Amino acid sequence: MAVKIGFLNEVSEHEKRVAITPISSQRLIKTGLDIHMQSKAGKMAGFDDGLYKNIKIIKNAKELLKSVDILIKLNPPTLDDIKNLSKKSIIISTMFAEQNKTIIDQAKKKNINCYALELIPRITRAQSMDILSSQATCSGYSSIIKAALVSNLLFPMLTTAAGTIAPAIVVVIGAGVAGLQAIATAHRLGARVLAYDIRPDAKEQIESLGAKMIDAGVDAKGDGGYARELNDNEKKLQQEKLAMQLNKADIIITTAAVPGRPAPTIINTKMVDNLKNHCVVVDLAMDSGGNCELSQPNKEITHKNGVKIIGFSNPASSVAYHASQMYAKNIEVFLTLFIKDKKLEIDAEDEILKSCLL
Repeated sequence: MAVKIGFLNEVSEHEKRVAITPISSQRLIKTGLDIHMQSKAGKMAGFDDGLYKNIKIIKNAKELLKSVDILIKLNPPTLDDIKNLSKKSIIISTMFAEQNKTIIDQAKKKNINCYALELIPRITRAQSMDILSSQATCSGYSSIIKAALVSNLLFPMLTTAAGTIAPAIVVVIGAGVAGLQAIATAHRLGARVLAYDIRPDAKEQIESLGAKMIDAGVDAKGDGGYARELNDNEKKLQQEKLAMQLNKADIIITTAAVPGRPAPTIINTKMVDNLKNHCVVVDLAMDSGGNCELSQPNKEITHKNGVKIIGFSNPASSVAYHASQMYAKNIEVFLTLFIKDKKLEIDAEDEILKSCLL
């Protein structure tokens, strides 16, 4: 009997993406999988039901959940998902266990195995499964487009009969995948780009994209390519050095995050007070608390001095079509660890699966 996998209409607020696209569903069918989808699951991402061929479309989420062996999601499962799934089924999704302990506990009581995609290790073999990188790419791009639409400035330098327009100054904080994509996108639009990261190793990547590295005298390289949390003295030094550069910025993009911890507050109210009146701050770290003290989730606020601050939650969803394509490809590759010769066969000793299993 074929292994049944299913995906739902995501119910999280502001979510437009879908876990499986029509093209990926056809490739998965060729591996012998039987695919079930909830009706209209892909509509918000630009994929109508009619584009999904040779799969079972089910209107009711409860009915779908009872019928599948593996549930594929973008966002963590709900308690209703756990309630309606069969015992010993499998969930493949982001899980964020620290924030969803009750859900994880309920899953364990039903012997449901949860594989947390955000825990995929940063090893060569897992690169094509890395959902954090694929979605961060979309987020970094979206942050610059969002800022450009809100800002009252042109990004490139222009020489016209009416005079010369200086390029906008964009400062990107954090040079992970999202930050690097923000740098690249701003550079393509013609802006002058500065970037800051507490890992000195990021300098080469920053400069390769046409930006200039801001040196705050802090080295906080952590495990797995991520940054570690700063101590109080390092935070103070960082804020002092950054403030001098941020005061020149027309656009600021913040992307700094520490895995498993709240996002660090990098821009405080005093720093916002001293920004240019027309400056736009886009905070991409809202899903873990935000990098700007004044940011609010999914809101654009105007500070008393005119600075606009955008708390951009789930930014990848703003480019849902391509974000879904990338996520679905990650899922395709991840599923190869589960399916052998059209049968469910899980290697409990596989390094990737061991890292993701909660």
